[in-house]
Amino acid sequence: CRQLFRSPSMPSSVIRPILKRIDRPQDRDTPVKTKRRRSVAGTPSEEAAAEPVAWLLRSRSFSHEEIENLLANDHQELIGDFSKAYLLQTVEGKHQDLKYISPEMMVAVLTGQFSSLIESCVIVDCRYPYEYEGGHIKGAVNLPMEQDVEDFLLKKPIVPFDASKRVIVIFHCEFSSERGPRMCRFVREKDRACNEYPHLHYPELYVLKGGYREFFPQYQTHCEPQDYRPMHHEDFKEDLRKFRLKSR
Repeated sequence: CRQLFRSPSMPSSVIRPILKRIDRPQDRDTPVKTKRRRSVAGTPSEEAAAEPVAWLLRSRSFSHEEIENLLANDHQELIGDFSKAYLLQTVEGKHQDLKYISPEMMVAVLTGQFSSLIESCVIVDCRYPYEYEGGHIKGAVNLPMEQDVEDFLLKKPIVPFDASKRVIVIFHCEFSSERGPRMCRFVREKDRACNEYPHLHYPELYVLKGGYREFFPQYQTHCEPQDYRPMHHEDFKEDLRKFRLKSR
């Protein structure tokens, strides 16, 4: 009988033939054996067996530079001096190394919703003067040049009278795409240079996402005058040329 299983018509008394697997040499890697070996590679049991044995290492002291690097890498959600977490809720922006806030969060600050925690909020408008004069956020200071912002913020740093409260700085330009972010980085760089790490005069810096272009249509009542003058305004081409030359 060549069939493996008994057919329905076959009497039950008929004994099935005993099939015996042919023994194959154990020292040869046949194609099937090799394929099976590859297919089971990576199973938990084999991976566990393949893991290297952990060795105990002697502890060592980190240098000051190494500690600084660890702090900078491990505390991305802490403010610049690593003393506490950022107060304002942030959103994703164009530059991953900067902290952005939404126009809604800006209004929350302007209307005093964080007054118990913030003693001073400096809004730095980095647009050119003719843009600022055409309409800006109430209370914002116009600091379009690096020297302007260095004189205003760093020559005589703003220090809170109440040590438990914060001083925060929010930068923006027309779109908060180039000028605002660049000025934010400039202040952090200069602040680092004149302080012993990780201390800073202004550890909490933000950028207004979308800039004045996004803020104005939604919150005109928080602007003065209630208007918006773009950088590429037809009547101020000469002013734009002059300020671009100065900023180079």
